[in-house]
Amino acid sequence: MNESFKDLTHLAAKVAGTEISLVNLIDAYTQWTVGSHGLDLQQMTREESVCQYTITQTDQFEVHDLSADDRFNKNFYVGAPLSLRYYFGVPLRDNDGLNIGALCVLDRGLKILSPEKIELLKIIALEIMNRVKTYQTMELLQDKLKDASESKKKVAHDIRGPIAGIIGLSEIITEQGKSANFDQVIEFIKLIHSGSKSLLDLADEILSDNEEVKAPGINEFDLSSFRAKLMELYEPQATYKKINLNININPDKKNIVFSKNKLLQINGNLISNAVKFTPPGGTITVDLDLVFGRDANILKIVVADSGVGISEEEIGQILTGGIGTKQGTAGEKGYGFGLSLVKHLIDKLNGEMFITSEKGRGTVFRIELPQRQS
Repeated sequence: MNESFKDLTHLAAKVAGTEISLVNLIDAYTQWTVGSHGLDLQQMTREESVCQYTITQTDQFEVHDLSADDRFNKNFYVGAPLSLRYYFGVPLRDNDGLNIGALCVLDRGLKILSPEKIELLKIIALEIMNRVKTYQTMELLQDKLKDASESKKKVAHDIRGPIAGIIGLSEIITEQGKSANFDQVIEFIKLIHSGSKSLLDLADEILSDNEEVKAPGINEFDLSSFRAKLMELYEPQATYKKINLNININPDKKNIVFSKNKLLQINGNLISNAVKFTPPGGTITVDLDLVFGRDANILKIVVADSGVGISEEEIGQILTGGIGTKQGTAGEKGYGFGLSLVKHLIDKLNGEMFITSEKGRGTVFRIELPQRQS
């Protein structure tokens, strides 16, 4: 599991300015290290660990000098060759409110962490738990689709684009080293955290078999909340590739509710596809609107990019569900399924899709989805 948290432990150490960062899970007898930066450690006894004290806290646990604390000064990591002195830990809390481990940072020198850095470490700890939940959901999704057709199995890849964007942002921060602007670090970490939370919503939608959403409030969007969710999911991906993502709504219709059924999948595939085929420095614009009708409201979605464009032949293949896989402008891998899935979902919701494009000048997808009137 170490690789799953490699970027986050590196990020935590960078934020804290420490040599070492660890993600530890703790059971009754043992502390298991499942993510590390700066120290190759697999496990130690619970009674030796500092994190055993962190998980008894609701907020944080700090030891300014391990060598001066009788609870820890005889443990192996305080003596040579490690000679660790400073410790700061944040508990990792599961859905039931139980502390199952800790994110901690350690250093050979004495440290003082500013309140801003402490808050960033807490956000990273929340992101670690979000990522745990995301991987658990992915495993559930793969198990559920195990006996399905090959095309349905590929639905799991809907979340690959957002995950790549989230991991990419943390890599940017760590690659910049000490030259990174602290305000940008804060902005990127917030993007990482909000994006990973919304990934769970997208995964839940993929897992859902409901064709008709009935529960009010919980299973509804308005234009404002729909825009916010799309920005949370796909801004990290666009930012990582240095693409400008703009999502606009009709302000006069922003509070009118409509079913969220399959909207994240439909729009997510369109935006991810636009990111894939738009070069760095390009622009993607999404316009969201509701048009009132006699029998039904129409949700109008326009996704326009300044990318490489699509040929008339490829447009025909998309509209008939037969588009093949292509590599993106930065070599991104494709599965040849996303746009076919979009067409399938739109047809299932009795909607329509229109595509216009010019090679080298970009593509515009126009979607119209009927919505029940309140």
